[in-house]
Parts: sequence; C-alpha cells; structure tokens
Amino acid sequence: MRWKKWAKELAVFMMVLAALIWGMDQWRRPEPPAIATLPEMTLTSGQTVSFVALSAEKPLLVYFWATWCGICKLTSPTVDELSREGVNVLSIAIRSGDDRRLIQGMSAKALTFPVVNDEQGRLSAEWGIGVTPTFVIIDKGKVVSSTTGWTSYWGIKARMWWGNQ
Repeated sequence: MRWKKWAKELAVFMMVLAALIWGMDQWRRPEPPAIATLPEMTLTSGQTVSFVALSAEKPLLVYFWATWCGICKLTSPTVDELSREGVNVLSIAIRSGDDRRLIQGMSAKALTFPVVNDEQGRLSAEWGIGVTPTFVIIDKGKVVSSTTGWTSYWGIKARMWWGNQ
C-alpha cells in the first residue's frame, strides 16, 4: 500500500520537474537569426559549413560551449561520443581563445567533434546565447528544439529523435 503512495508522489514530482525544465528551456531559449540567411562558417579544420546544408538530410545538434565552462566539461565528452556515433554535430566554442589554443585544449581532452571558434562571441551574441552549454536542434534549416545547462546522453538522443519527427 505504501509503495502506491510513493509511486503517486514520484509521478507528481516527475511531472512538476518536467514542467519546470520545459519552462526554463522556454525562458532561456535562444533567438537565432533566420538560419537561411546565415553565412557559411569555417571550422578550425579549415572546412566551411552552413547550418542549412548540415541540417538538410538529418537533424543537426548545434552545441554552444566554452573551454572555461564548468558544466561543459561534463557535457563535451557526451557530445563527442554522439559525434563519433554518427550524430550530426556542429559545435561553437564561445570566447575560448584563438584556434591554436582551442585545438590544443580539445586535443588534451580527446575531443574530436567539429568546432567553429567564436573567439569574440559574436555568433553566440547574434543567437542570443546567454547560458553555456546550450544545445540547439536544427532540422531542415529550422530550430525544432533547444535546452540549456547539463543534459544527459539520452536527453540529447531523445531531442534528436524528436527533431527528426
């Protein structure tokens, strides 16, 4: 009998937590410019990419992060794992030093996901990014989901799946 009460309390707690997370995501949601009008960007590898082209075939996870961000130290390995598994990832490092310093830092942590160096923070400001990390899912040139702060491997996978629907 007692387990029924606990199950009910747990269900209510989970619903309140989900509503709180949803509300925070709405409050901190980035306001990107029109994706189709954004110019191509250059990765630290020298390759040029665009949001529209990368999101044309399958959803794109755009990961705004920084080398100085404490939470990013927890989420970056997860994003790297997803990238290695074939998830469509583009990361944007915010105010994390010049390319050489950024590449050295990523190499030291064995991070291999593609990265655009937003050295001055202009791109993140244009998107209205106020929290690191921020995860944005773009499908066919349109933002379909976003969240900020720590999220799990399965949380990102679920958002990517949801973005593909």
